[in-house]
Amino acid sequence: MSARRAVESGVPELDPYLHPLLKKNYGAWKWHDRPRPGVLHHVAMSGDEVWTVRAGTQRQLDVHTVRALCDIGDRYADGYLRFTSRSNVEFMVASESQVAPLIEALGKKGFPVGGTGNSISMISHTQGWLHCDIPATDASGVVKALMDELHEEFIHERLPNKLRISSSCCEINCGGQADIAVNIQHTKPPKINHDLVGNVCERPTVVARCPVAAIRPALVNGKPSLEIDERKCMCCGACYAPCPPMLINDPENSKIAIWVGGKHSNARSKPSFHKLVVSNLPNNPPRWPEVSAAVKKIVHAYKDDAHDWERLGEWIDRIGWARFFELTGLPFTKFHIDNWRGGRGSLNASAHLRF
Repeated sequence: MSARRAVESGVPELDPYLHPLLKKNYGAWKWHDRPRPGVLHHVAMSGDEVWTVRAGTQRQLDVHTVRALCDIGDRYADGYLRFTSRSNVEFMVASESQVAPLIEALGKKGFPVGGTGNSISMISHTQGWLHCDIPATDASGVVKALMDELHEEFIHERLPNKLRISSSCCEINCGGQADIAVNIQHTKPPKINHDLVGNVCERPTVVARCPVAAIRPALVNGKPSLEIDERKCMCCGACYAPCPPMLINDPENSKIAIWVGGKHSNARSKPSFHKLVVSNLPNNPPRWPEVSAAVKKIVHAYKDDAHDWERLGEWIDRIGWARFFELTGLPFTKFHIDNWRGGRGSLNASAHLRF
């Protein structure tokens, strides 16, 4: 009887990749601290100590970058490294004497050390033009431009609390909740190439994909196609993936919006949805200067005015929307007023303005 094939789906087992001291003391840690930004120090019940050095990466890694990180790990960290969910790379060492040479080696290769404590960690983002099937912008490019501007807040711990930023290349937003979220914003319904729909798209799938029932089958010039009820369409772009002839990406009409106040954690306040604060920013690669300027206004106002340990959304809830827009200098428009009556049952706990 032949051996069973390895299961290639799901998360791989963690144990084989753990640092020996992490494996030995798993679940038996006594205390931890941060000797400096970017360095975590854990002490186990047994007396063993582990130092973790965290550095930022560009997330979209080429083979040369991966080899450079592995070479650093082999030479300075006994061959152990791991990536966090926000694309930081962490090296674990068993001796404090290994920390300084490791930080120096990372700096020489251009990897900044930081992202711990009250700082901006690496920006989580979607795949963008490299992998995603419905991108309207390059999320990784936006991240690179933003982190160049916010580098000082990554390598220092001088914010009121941790600040999490995400970026999404499509309006469906697999970038997730964040204190500040930078998301694409389609402003026009899809333009349909009726000559291709019948040959390329499974029309029932496309109709089912629309979350607001704005798409229905149609005959156009005697050919099977689709049509859009533009009064219902919310320009989300969900129809583009199963039907590329329903093109919604547009260099002029696909904009960028910034949302604030989202968080997953349940510490000090319950989880919250993020809320729109800036819309219609130009999708302007390769540096997205308008996006960087708006995000920096929010970060600097939060840094200067928030109380210690307040998350960004908690700060806004305390001072109110009016004061938030005053401090950031961002324009307040009618689109910031939540007048959708259907949301009152589920969104009444948010900081939306209502009438």
